[in-house]
Amino acid sequence: MATRDGGTLYVIQARPPAIIALSPDGSHEIVIADLTNTPDGIKVNAEDQLLYWSNMGSGIHLINGDAMLSGLPPNDGTIECSKLDGSEHRVLVPSGKAGTPKELALDKEAGHLYWCDREGMRVMRARLDGTQVTELVRTGNFPEDTADATRHCVGIALDKTNGHIYWSQKGPPDGGQGRIFRAGIELPANAAPDRRSDVECLLDKLPEPIDLDIDHRDAMLYWTDRGDDADDGNTLNRAKITKLGLVNREVVARGLKEGIGVCLDWRGRRAFVTDLGGNVRELDIDTNDDSHFTTVAHLGVLTGIDYADV
Repeated sequence: MATRDGGTLYVIQARPPAIIALSPDGSHEIVIADLTNTPDGIKVNAEDQLLYWSNMGSGIHLINGDAMLSGLPPNDGTIECSKLDGSEHRVLVPSGKAGTPKELALDKEAGHLYWCDREGMRVMRARLDGTQVTELVRTGNFPEDTADATRHCVGIALDKTNGHIYWSQKGPPDGGQGRIFRAGIELPANAAPDRRSDVECLLDKLPEPIDLDIDHRDAMLYWTDRGDDADDGNTLNRAKITKLGLVNREVVARGLKEGIGVCLDWRGRRAFVTDLGGNVRELDIDTNDDSHFTTVAHLGVLTGIDYADV
């Protein structure tokens, strides 16, 4: 689906469950319409014509647009895959191994797919064929710590240049207890996922940080926040990546309706954001004046989004 504006967005619609291919001019088509349970994160491997996405499992239900648990999760979430046209749909990481997977990060060169397991309180990865499921970070023990939302891992991004993985722990809704962390991509020798000396908390007391992406040209970490509007929630944010951490944090744009997904066309200098209100928004990330979103499309309840430059 190429347009003169360039590129294609792939959006997860959680209700009704579907994957939608969307042009930056707003025209769109449903790629897969028979998804089950609650799909959430998505990544595109345009070169190999593949889509990867997470499914949070049967224990997650949308209440007023929010993904809520009914008791302890059954840990039957999955990581799934198909061709860009929806054909050859298959499960890569089966029920029982992925937890309640949220956002994804793709390292095509190394052959890995990364995700955050929210209620399982883990940062994980697997090979692109679904094998070698590995726990990299664990922030709590299931099930005794699951009710503590400050331990819930949600957004994820890779900084391969500096050898880091970034993730968000969102905290309770509108709680002002959200944090962003980083650690080495590889588990250090003789370390355990819950005992890593290289884990750094870079930002804290955030409203409710969700999804992450990196502008590799300018070494900037971007994230959505769906917390309270009065506390800089429902915003797109960014901060400069340095060896010492994240500096010069700023709110880039406001007005999201429960902001969730973010992806960057960093070559084209655009950010695309989704929210539970059904909006796909676009932003020029190099603007120097009062930043504001342009609404690309209005669909159903939206979660993950990714951009392919094709």
